[in-house]
Amino acid sequence: MNNKKIRRIIIVGGGTAGWMTAAGLAAVLPADDCEITLIESEQIGTVGVGEATIPPLQLFNHNLGVTEAEFMKKTGATFKLGIEFHNWKQKGEHYFHPFGQYGRSPDGVPFHHYWMRARENGYSIDLGDFALCETMAKHKKFAPNNTDPKSVLSTIGYAYHLDAGLYAKFLREYAEGKGVTRIEGKIVDVKLKDSNGFIDSVQLDSSAVIEGDLFVDCSGFRGLLIEGALKTGYEDWSHYLPCDRAIAVPSESVGSTRPYTMSTAHAAGWQWRIPLQHRTGNGHIFCSKYMSEDEATSTLLDNLEGKPLGEPRLLPFKTGRRKKFWNKNCVAVGLSAGFMEPLESTSIHLIQQAIGQLIQLFPGEEFNEAEIEEFNAITGRDYDLIRDFLIMHYHVNERNEDFWQMCQKMDIPESLKHRLEIFKNRGRLFIESDNLFKIDSWLAVLHGQGVRPSSYDPVANRRTSSDITNNLESVRNSFSKATKAMPTHDQFIAQHCKSNFS
Repeated sequence: MNNKKIRRIIIVGGGTAGWMTAAGLAAVLPADDCEITLIESEQIGTVGVGEATIPPLQLFNHNLGVTEAEFMKKTGATFKLGIEFHNWKQKGEHYFHPFGQYGRSPDGVPFHHYWMRARENGYSIDLGDFALCETMAKHKKFAPNNTDPKSVLSTIGYAYHLDAGLYAKFLREYAEGKGVTRIEGKIVDVKLKDSNGFIDSVQLDSSAVIEGDLFVDCSGFRGLLIEGALKTGYEDWSHYLPCDRAIAVPSESVGSTRPYTMSTAHAAGWQWRIPLQHRTGNGHIFCSKYMSEDEATSTLLDNLEGKPLGEPRLLPFKTGRRKKFWNKNCVAVGLSAGFMEPLESTSIHLIQQAIGQLIQLFPGEEFNEAEIEEFNAITGRDYDLIRDFLIMHYHVNERNEDFWQMCQKMDIPESLKHRLEIFKNRGRLFIESDNLFKIDSWLAVLHGQGVRPSSYDPVANRRTSSDITNNLESVRNSFSKATKAMPTHDQFIAQHCKSNFS
């Protein structure tokens, strides 16, 4: 049998991507079987603004054996029930993208078809009243979900708002406890093997040379290994997602905590607001073709709820992804692999996905090309599906500024165009099993931004109008009753996971 093992893994770069990778690999690879070394330089800062997550992060922490309370105390985290979008359809309008699900269908027909049929017959209750997460968010309540399908709490989904710097520190402690070695230093040279072009070693500014078998590039936008050394190439998506700048600044927390992210559309982009236990994260994503940096900064500062805690930072970016995520003996993870703006908080999830796929396809010294191609195909599909979901937010707006008019008229991928055409006919959403965003997520954004199907699925006619209305009212009342019984988000935090620096 060919079982020549990888003995030395070199992770280049720290931050969230680097330390998630180190922790994830250290959790499954015995320290006496494989050495994991992470190289980072304190002189090189991290982006550190991606502070909102999506529900799958619960699984990553669980697989590390980390308790939720411990994680939240050490990262200043709060709970996230979804995202509230302001001004995306038109100025003055808002909607909520809840985690979890809408309603409880009595027979497997997607819930929203029964709701659409009832609306056609004069039923006036808004779709959002049938998402428990949205009801909880409106009242700033929180309770964890459970797995009992008979319980209304099983319809809850939640994620976290966290301090990315503190999360990296938390994971560093975990990884070093598992035997990961950290080396401080800047990489000044990368040596390739003459025989096959694989990476042989990296040289530090201290003149030290670090050899490895597998290299993981977590160097951020620079892509020091995947692009700088291996010239892998980049697929530019700025024609689909034209924003290319972000201004970020933290601010003081004001009032009780909202257990959700806020996304507010402005003249040429949008602003995020992310509440942590000890501060609020803020940023303004914008398109420099339609707005200057000074104007973008003023817009951000004028719309803060609390006093800024630092100077605004400019972060230029180009939306897209590497043509290969795994090239030879190098795997790109995080910003070195690609970037899509944090509109739906997918950055940390893509790191998590890459780590999971690397573990599933972990190589031996042979670096099987078919397995590498499989990794690239799976990861590329993850990016493509998320890309389409993000594009949809921009494309189906009804605003009249130049930037938003351009987004309405721009060409979109055929995959997204096809999905929209099907939904506009009878409200059907055929979502792939490997799509991160399921039916309820697509429905929330499409409905929230004013896309109305011509009709509903005729299968919903199998039930009488009174039966449908009774079921809708039963669901709505059960969600309302459950929410009233819950503690506030801040009460839950104080009781279970209060950080010592908040």
